[in-house]
Amino acid sequence: MEARAIQRTVRQSARKMRLVVDLIRGRAVPEAYAILRFSKKLAAKQIHKVLKSAVANAEQAAQRQNEPLDVDRLRVQYAVVNEGPTLKRFTMAAMGRGTPIKKRTSHVEIRVATPPAPTPPKAPTPEVPGVAKAAAKGKPRAGAKAPAKKRTKTAKQSKKAST
Repeated sequence: MEARAIQRTVRQSARKMRLVVDLIRGRAVPEAYAILRFSKKLAAKQIHKVLKSAVANAEQAAQRQNEPLDVDRLRVQYAVVNEGPTLKRFTMAAMGRGTPIKKRTSHVEIRVATPPAPTPPKAPTPEVPGVAKAAAKGKPRAGAKAPAKKRTKTAKQSKKAST
């Protein structure tokens, strides 16, 4: 089961939010919740909301498809913060001038998914007696051709070729 959540135009710079998103990328959801809860960064609060929304979306999708879903098995598969539109403002400066202020925003996207179930190991194929022993000793099998020897030029042949 895979689900995603996007929050657009968060009023914080993408650079500051990426520091927090890097901490939770690839982690299990309960572990990511714990990291975000105890982080001192203000961006953690916004990212916590997005993660919570992505988990809720996964629960809803599982419910719609009538599938069981264990929230504790979900992992943060994809988490990215991109730049949003910048709000441009001006403040007063000396001699009647105005200096620009850039109020940056960002877009947060988080995808959660359950890891695929491990596949059982394949049963070993039955071996033909004698073939495995010959291969282990380095002998060619019966009926197999021996590899051709690599021909090298002698000193005489290389002199002839160069003239």
